[in-house]
Amino acid sequence: MKVAVAGCCHGALDKMYETLELLERRHNVRPDLLLCCGDFQAVRNEADLRCMAVPAKYRHMQTFYRYYSGEKKAPVLTVFIGGNHEASNHLQELPYGGWVAPNIYYLGYAGVVRFRGVRIGGISGIFKSHDYRKGHFECPPYNQQTIRSAYHVRNIEVFKLKQLKRPIDIFMSHDWPRSIYHYGNKKQLLKMKSFFRQEVESNTLGSPAASELLQHLKPTYWFSAHLHVKFAAFMQHETNSKEELPKATKFLALDKCLPHRDFLQIIDVEHDPNAGDSLEYDAEWIAVLKATNNLVNVTQSSWNMPEKNGLHAKWDYSVTEEAIKEVLEELNHDLKIPCNFTLTAACYDPSKPQKNMEPVHTINPQTTEFCAQFGLTDINDRIQQAKEEGSGRGECELEEEEEMDSTGSAEEPSEYNTDNSGLSSFNPDEIMLDEEGGDEDLSTCSVDPSPDHPPEFSTSFSDIRIMPDSMVVSSDDATDSNNEELERSGGSKQVEEKSSIERSLKRIGGDENGNSGVKKIKRRNQAIYAAEDEDKTD
Repeated sequence: MKVAVAGCCHGALDKMYETLELLERRHNVRPDLLLCCGDFQAVRNEADLRCMAVPAKYRHMQTFYRYYSGEKKAPVLTVFIGGNHEASNHLQELPYGGWVAPNIYYLGYAGVVRFRGVRIGGISGIFKSHDYRKGHFECPPYNQQTIRSAYHVRNIEVFKLKQLKRPIDIFMSHDWPRSIYHYGNKKQLLKMKSFFRQEVESNTLGSPAASELLQHLKPTYWFSAHLHVKFAAFMQHETNSKEELPKATKFLALDKCLPHRDFLQIIDVEHDPNAGDSLEYDAEWIAVLKATNNLVNVTQSSWNMPEKNGLHAKWDYSVTEEAIKEVLEELNHDLKIPCNFTLTAACYDPSKPQKNMEPVHTINPQTTEFCAQFGLTDINDRIQQAKEEGSGRGECELEEEEEMDSTGSAEEPSEYNTDNSGLSSFNPDEIMLDEEGGDEDLSTCSVDPSPDHPPEFSTSFSDIRIMPDSMVVSSDDATDSNNEELERSGGSKQVEEKSSIERSLKRIGGDENGNSGVKKIKRRNQAIYAAEDEDKTD
């Protein structure tokens, strides 16, 4: 089956879907599934904008609300993970995943689903070591700290995913696995993004947690976004025994969704022709959720996951075939995910803007149903209970307090002692937030919708690549053209508009290295929603 993979969407749903529809009309290529690697921005209303960790000038309504209200429907099944620029209050309603709109499914903090027999997993957010060992304690209304920590990856999600034993076909993360750049054309990457050099050479670019998952899961494909540059790599995994068959991962990072950028890729994935067209639960993942349910933490206390180190009575939470069979029996062998999307917040109305709308902590009926069905803890319900009981650790307007290690883990060091979000601090294409939060006004938002202020781009096939059946990337970065050869191999074809105007625009949009280092720092928060020529006026 054909799978379309998109990088950072930044709320530009119309752009993505129009590009796919144009691809079908002109080249008779219709993807069966669309995957989005974070920064999806499922913004329903003005309150959601307040929960998105971006400077106020980047808070635009975009077009998701039209899909949420039912005015429009996604033309292809869309599965996405969260990034670091999201309506966190909305996604937090669905910690185990769920529908954010008809035909648009969020994988949750971490999750695994199946589609046509293809096993798809993902982890939302980005890595920050100072929040990695905390529980999911945040809830709206957020403060300057929690609006950011809400999207930071937690060790419990990584621990759950590491309990999986069955093969994963596709995995998504927002930030890149650390060290993956050593398995692709590193020289070409640094030519395009020279400001990554220091982190690449010190091997600190990317997420160590994602790297750990890559080594454990060994998926066939791994897709990421976040750094706003296209990059491919091929990683051959070491085998643990002579009996184990060699495995390799084809890694691809996608660019952001802007005109004339390589933000979308089409790949062919082997699937089960006898499988249905519905999105399905993964039985092993459900069994893992049940097995690890007692590890759920909704406090900001830091703690480590169970390890075989003498401090824990149990450290292996992987599940048996019998446990997986029990899940199948609970579902009567019907793994289809119910289409139980419901509205949980008022939808934006361009004719009646409500700039003072405040976010509220909501318990989503989808999560309630899911937890009741499988006997799981509803994280948001637990947080709400803590609020009602007046627990300081459950408060939403949380004051900074001393971190305390949980019982049994007090003497354990953190898994990772470096603080790295996977994002170069000098990336001019990424929205950067001051860690002190002094320049950000959480009470300000712009609600200019796309219909009234349309984006200045037109759908172009410079935005699409058809991925070859196999990606072969040398770890030897002595040649600048490895990535180009990779895209040409296997009979791949590049679908691209050939007009001189578009080529000129592409050259303008692709000039990442033409400015001095000082200018790059000055402009690092720009170019997410604006066109390149608009950026230069700021």
